[in-house]
Amino acid sequence: MSKIIKSITPTQLIALGFMIVILVGGFLLSLPISSRQLQWTNFLDSLFTATSATCVTGLVAYDTNVHFNLFGQVVILILIQIGGIGFMTVLSTIGIFLKRKINLHERKIIMQASGSISTTGVIALVKRIGKTTLIIESIGAILLAIRFIPDFGFFKGLYYSVFHSISAFCNAGFDIMGTLDNEFCSLTNYVGDWLVNLTIMWLIVSGGLGFFVWSNIIDTKLCFKKMKLHTKIVLVTTAFLIIVPSFLFFIFEKDNPNTIGNLPIDTKILASIFQSITPRTAGFNTIDLSKINDSSALLTIVLMAIGGSPGSTAGGIKTTTFIVAILSIIFSAKQRTSIVIGKRQLENNIIKQASAIITLFLFSIIFASIIIIAIDNLTLLDALFETTSAIGTVGLSNGVDVAMLHPISKLILILLMYIGRIGVISIVFLFNRKGDNELLKRPVEKILIG
Repeated sequence: MSKIIKSITPTQLIALGFMIVILVGGFLLSLPISSRQLQWTNFLDSLFTATSATCVTGLVAYDTNVHFNLFGQVVILILIQIGGIGFMTVLSTIGIFLKRKINLHERKIIMQASGSISTTGVIALVKRIGKTTLIIESIGAILLAIRFIPDFGFFKGLYYSVFHSISAFCNAGFDIMGTLDNEFCSLTNYVGDWLVNLTIMWLIVSGGLGFFVWSNIIDTKLCFKKMKLHTKIVLVTTAFLIIVPSFLFFIFEKDNPNTIGNLPIDTKILASIFQSITPRTAGFNTIDLSKINDSSALLTIVLMAIGGSPGSTAGGIKTTTFIVAILSIIFSAKQRTSIVIGKRQLENNIIKQASAIITLFLFSIIFASIIIIAIDNLTLLDALFETTSAIGTVGLSNGVDVAMLHPISKLILILLMYIGRIGVISIVFLFNRKGDNELLKRPVEKILIG
């Protein structure tokens, strides 16, 4: 058995692990014990929900609170936590707690699952991930409890606080605010609540930075100059992707009476900031996204595609990939053969990998959208919104009723969520067992591009 495991690459083992967790979760959610009506739930819809939870997406066929009872919600919460920090990280944390020795092969798997650069110090990183996750989620739950306990009572309010804190930090977007009279409402009832909004936004950004970034921030004691280049890029890009989209969303929606047009100016600003953060890739919403302008919808699609940072709970192509692509364009225009940032030259392999990730990401969105449009006759904007939300593991919806989609469309979205969580480039690596190097040097010949 150990020989079989060692013959499997880290990428393949991670992909297989997520698949097993999804299938088990789908089975549990389909059982009568998971629904409020104590009836069997359609397995495809259960599988869809389990995939969405494990891949920390947030797209749902049913309103989580209306359809699933406490048992079903706890199953979803466990899937979110496993999917958020990675099942290998969870297993490693348990192994460390039980004082089990972690061998080199397992360290390589943990390194890839946790977003670390090398196997050196990976066990310390896993310990830090567990502690950091517990601390941040606990602080988030305490802050939310200040509002939710008075609104829902002590036990229900405390449960709501824990659920939404974990969901927000893991960038899952699952909520249990829905009622029979107001399904899929997310956090729209708290659009002007600064405590709830700031807490959720802080949790989303914290989860989206990446555990490697958090570890580096702790080691450098918040000294920006001492931080690694990766951390600096992530922090600067994250700030840019919060500030600029917030301003744009405010401009696009300030006169829209169906979204923020009739809200007080401070609530308009708060909603705009929230809407710039949640697409990367949390899935919560404080306004009705089915009523936003097309310009805001396209902006949201772009943010969903970019996503969070490597080694985080977020999805998308990642902030560093986005920056490398932008810098590649700038330096190509300057006719430079290499990219220099922060007095450091990036590896050419990184540039190629960024191009491959973006190409595969866009191809998956376009191909999936074409099929879904043909099957369910959605508009182009709706199809792009849903497919980007799925592969970006976001969970936002432009008003499309997922439950009414054709089974093939649901399977496509399931596959996109799975690909988005594993990583588009990692899916390609699944079929490359050894990463064979080219032994022969071939003659070089130029071709025309552009």
